[in-house]
Amino acid sequence: MAVDVLVIGAGMVGAACAYHCAAAGLRVTVLDRGGVATGTTSGGEGNILVSDKEPGPELDLALLSVRRWRILGERIGADRLELEHKGGVVVARSAPALAGLADLTGRQRACGVDAVDVTAGDLPALEPNLTRDVTGGAHYPQDMQVQPMLAAAALLRAARDLGATVHTGTEVRGFLFGRDGAVTGVRAGSGDRAAGWVVNAAGTWGGEVADLAGAPLPVLPRKGFVLVTEPLPRVIRHKVYTADYVAGVASDDAGLETSVVVEGTRAGTVLIGASRERVGFDRRMSLPVIRELAAQAIGLFPFLADVTLLRTYLGFRPYCPDHLPVIGPDPRVPGLVHACGHEGAGIGLSAATGHLIAQTLTGATPDLDLAPFRPERFAA
Repeated sequence: MAVDVLVIGAGMVGAACAYHCAAAGLRVTVLDRGGVATGTTSGGEGNILVSDKEPGPELDLALLSVRRWRILGERIGADRLELEHKGGVVVARSAPALAGLADLTGRQRACGVDAVDVTAGDLPALEPNLTRDVTGGAHYPQDMQVQPMLAAAALLRAARDLGATVHTGTEVRGFLFGRDGAVTGVRAGSGDRAAGWVVNAAGTWGGEVADLAGAPLPVLPRKGFVLVTEPLPRVIRHKVYTADYVAGVASDDAGLETSVVVEGTRAGTVLIGASRERVGFDRRMSLPVIRELAAQAIGLFPFLADVTLLRTYLGFRPYCPDHLPVIGPDPRVPGLVHACGHEGAGIGLSAATGHLIAQTLTGATPDLDLAPFRPERFAA
């Protein structure tokens, strides 16, 4: 039987799309060739950030997503999502970096971001274990964190409670089309499945899914490493990173870049990132990158020099050339809807993305103008 919406991808974005569509009264099916949250989502840190966004469409999307995550925490339960309203702290270690950060916070505040400039003397009250070799920083109370795999699973369970079905181990191999060229479903390993709309929420593989439908998207993998320490007491209170992290996220360089990000988790471990490079789906570990990230983390929090590193992991962020996700119906192929290309912000932006997709598919006016995220913007 046909469903209203078929979502390709059981990661964070796909789960958010499935939940919001089911909550809007649509009949939903989710397909994933692997398991729940085993792709892009499994390599994430769970960040829900406004602090690293320059004013523009992505910041608008992030502010909407922060509001939607608060609603999800109330509906589903913050504990089930491991949703923490921890806030973020950005640190500048030179006068030029501090001046650049102050310029950014001023522009962000004009857009509705709660950004508080802090002096070097103020920082120990926020992060007692932070190095004193800083010139100042900024505090972002709106920044949050979830445990990404747990949150995706919780959203899918909530979607199933609303009537959605989830099928893992089911690969989409092609699309079904009507005589008018519109998508009418997919060809999957388990057989053909009909749907009124098909949502491409395949994360880093969103470009491959788009190719199957004849609607190419330049979604490419951007590799990144994360380090995980032994469990510790609550020694890091916020997500903490240096001011150059924002520039690294916005960079178009295909080569290796690192800019330190350090944060604690509810389990007590400390997560250390972040590196980024475009090397395809090369899954090889790199000891020099791991050493660089560890050294940068110790530079921010000297006590980490005496802490044991338990493991490292890597993931692939779905990178788009203009650093904006692809969200909304594809006019090139009626019936096809995209929700992919969020790069490293997919966890944080997923709540708004799912909400906007559900509004669009039910004929409601979206809370945000989707024009900057339109799929056909790359056609030229």
